[in-house]
Amino acid sequence: MLTMYDLSGVWDFSMAQMIKGACPTAFNDTISLPGTTSLAKKGTPNPSRETSCLTDAYAFEGQAWFHKTVYVRPDLLGLPMKLTLERTRLTTLWINGKRVGSCDSLCTPHVYDISEYVTKPLVDITILVENTGYPTKGGHLTSPDTQSNWNGITGEIKLEVFPEVYVDHIQAYPSLEEKNVTLTMQLHGAKTAVFSADGITCEENEEDTIPPFQAQITADETGKASVTIPLGETIYAWSEYSPALYLMTYRVNDHDIGTLSFGLRQFCADGSRFTINGQPTMLRGKHDGMIFPRTGYAPTDVNEWIRILQIAKNYGINHYRFHTCCPPDAAFTAADILGIYMEPELPFWGTITAKTDENHNETEQQYLIQLGEKMLETFGNHPSFVMFSLGNELWGNPERIGEILRHYKAMDNRRLYTQGCNNFQHFPLTLPEDDYYVGVRLSKERLLRGSYGMCDAPLGHVQTERPNTMHNYDDIIFPKQTEDTPEDDVQEIEIQYGTGVKKVKVNKSAGGLIPTKPVITHEIGQYEVYPDFHEIEKYTGPLKARNFEIFRERLAAKGMLSQADDFFRCSGALAAACYKEEIEAAMRSQYVAGFQLLDLQDFSGQGTALVGMLDAFMENKGLITPEEWRMFCSDCVLLAQFPSYVCITGEMFVAKISLRTTLPTLPQHCTAEWLMVTENGETLGEGSFPITAESAGLIEVGSIFCRMPEETAHPLRMHLILSITDTDVCNAYDLMLYPAIGMPPLESRENLCMTENLEEALSQLAKGGRVLYLPTETAQSIPGFYCTDFWCYPMFRDICNWMNKPVAVGTMGLCIQADHPALAQFPTQEFSTPQWYDIVSNADCAILDETPEGFTPIVQMIDNFERNHKLGLLWEAKVGSGSLLVCTSRLSSIATRPEVRWFAKSLLAYAVSEAFQPEQEMTAEQLRRIFGEKEKPEA
Repeated sequence: MLTMYDLSGVWDFSMAQMIKGACPTAFNDTISLPGTTSLAKKGTPNPSRETSCLTDAYAFEGQAWFHKTVYVRPDLLGLPMKLTLERTRLTTLWINGKRVGSCDSLCTPHVYDISEYVTKPLVDITILVENTGYPTKGGHLTSPDTQSNWNGITGEIKLEVFPEVYVDHIQAYPSLEEKNVTLTMQLHGAKTAVFSADGITCEENEEDTIPPFQAQITADETGKASVTIPLGETIYAWSEYSPALYLMTYRVNDHDIGTLSFGLRQFCADGSRFTINGQPTMLRGKHDGMIFPRTGYAPTDVNEWIRILQIAKNYGINHYRFHTCCPPDAAFTAADILGIYMEPELPFWGTITAKTDENHNETEQQYLIQLGEKMLETFGNHPSFVMFSLGNELWGNPERIGEILRHYKAMDNRRLYTQGCNNFQHFPLTLPEDDYYVGVRLSKERLLRGSYGMCDAPLGHVQTERPNTMHNYDDIIFPKQTEDTPEDDVQEIEIQYGTGVKKVKVNKSAGGLIPTKPVITHEIGQYEVYPDFHEIEKYTGPLKARNFEIFRERLAAKGMLSQADDFFRCSGALAAACYKEEIEAAMRSQYVAGFQLLDLQDFSGQGTALVGMLDAFMENKGLITPEEWRMFCSDCVLLAQFPSYVCITGEMFVAKISLRTTLPTLPQHCTAEWLMVTENGETLGEGSFPITAESAGLIEVGSIFCRMPEETAHPLRMHLILSITDTDVCNAYDLMLYPAIGMPPLESRENLCMTENLEEALSQLAKGGRVLYLPTETAQSIPGFYCTDFWCYPMFRDICNWMNKPVAVGTMGLCIQADHPALAQFPTQEFSTPQWYDIVSNADCAILDETPEGFTPIVQMIDNFERNHKLGLLWEAKVGSGSLLVCTSRLSSIATRPEVRWFAKSLLAYAVSEAFQPEQEMTAEQLRRIFGEKEKPEA
């Protein structure tokens, strides 16, 4: 019988830094395990205040020593014994003063055979854990940007005593076709044994119990044995819709050994799509760097991972990509239970070289290969483990990469493999060994996502196009005309790489990749949201949001702290809209097999990238509900395609309706309905379409033709609502309807001076007049940019400066006084919406830092938390005895746009009204500095 001692609890502890091979002679402290030194507040408090990541309040790198004495029953002495440390760093083990050995796995348990060292009941255990000198950098397993470079033991700690004859390293190879499962294992203590499996059940139907099984197993010369167990005529397949798990208790020679779970599934690449058990599926993924701010490390508790993964599933996520890391076993178990498709990666972000290549590091490469083998063996039985990647943004020798993939595929054929995510960046390629492709582009100009950093320009469609719902990637994946590829033109170029830059050799003339494998768009989104300073109080563990504290202090120093909540809310609303546009572009693309967000949650490092709709704790920020998010991110999404969110009275609104679906959630015959309704409830049009969903994928539903009203006194907000009857499938689009009018003359009139000339404006203000000032240039300004900033301004600013490339505008959308009378005839929400696109894109947002605290523009561009300029697109002020209204958008250049005409009309109406009585004050000197000689703005 297997006997197990749980060694969690209080251990003796020391932080003595010993010479190699030596142990402390005394332990003057204690610590609770599982845990880390930081969580236990051991060592010296860290006074640092990091701005690019969270701050570990007790950051420590070096040797941590743990000691415990365990009593083992005398009758167990002489039997096989193992000590397991589930999740830790580099460890060295001593038993009763004798060195057993070392283990360096960053992803899998450290398992020590201590049989020969335990000769008496009292077992003296000393463990050294080191978090320096890793065989590889460790990616997001050791990065301060994610879970921190902690020191300790964070998972299960156990001592196991086995029978004389036992098996381990069991691998389950289920077969849907054969309706059986083949088990391979290592047999210890004998050449033959009797293997029994009792009470095999499937959670899908526990009453359908498989009869007890028994067979003799025989080991080969390496100790490996196998057995095939029939599962009966009625079998249950595992998938996201039906995560059916088989549970088995097994025995060897009538000794109780353990339990095993597995799932019957076939996750395949079929042409340009993925299938699960023959059924097409689309991967709706999130990036995960295992960010857990309350502890600083990933949980090893199944219930906690169920809670986390269920949150993601509530947002329509069915897939997790672990960036240069692998989660603990509990994460895979939770994914098995919930039906989540998992893709761990080797903890590597670098270059894979052949032995003959320059700077080849054979030691590191062999370590990574062996670590991958351990990952496949340790977690390979989990049906959720469907994909495996060699790392993030790798470069190097394609032949060597292919060789490593062939090795893994020969070892374990239960999942799909890829060379890595976004490998070779601007110059992608696929290998014969790749089962699928993950990337952001197929050539320099063939872009697979909606947003990019300036160092990776050109920018994406969400950043550069007027908001619309027309974009898809099909013609990018399979262009109608392919680019010619000239002879090799190998050059050394500089690229963005992580948080820095890297020089690589490439074929610069390459025409791009035409994929023959399923395509997954990599790290899509990255739309930044302003910090929510209320979040600071959540950081009760070892990781502190001192970066947030600094950002709050900076904003206060600029006199805008009172606007912090508005900035957060308004930037978040724009970011949510950008995510919707980007995810729907992927959904509209027949040849996109999946996407991986970066991210559903905030990324707390790499400059502090607050790109999530959820915070770093996977808790909702209050920007969008799960139900609203699932409208465009789920297994069944109705999509409308139309070129503009701005409509004109009397015109025909036309939209094509399609459905992206996987069939299990949708009746084969159903009805789609559409409704166009104004904000006050007036129906403008409605209709329905029959849907015959004979196959999963992208289904063309029909087209909407809705005549806009011929006359309406004022602009109206409209809602296009799509739904499928008798289901919860629904999607919605907000549009604006404008009466057709001409552009109001931008010229002076009685009681109002309208001018583009600063001196004329100042002259009229000095006389106590009213002025609508429309400058054509603004000296102290930031260019208008509609989309919110990509990832994080300070990180990409530095990268662009290193690469001598233009720096991003770095702003985060509008913060609007929506109820201000200047906008009375231009109804708006408090945040950026499509009607603002041309107005913003043709503006220079004036830097108003000299104005006093409380001076708030009517329409303000939100600046990033690094720079914190007060940016005005539209504002008013009392200048001397005169009244000034300033609009920095060049309206005359966009006068053909219907929304611009109404914006101008609203400004004019306000400027001549009695309501135009500015309370905020500004001096003529300030105006001259803002609109005088053009200066380069602060970076």
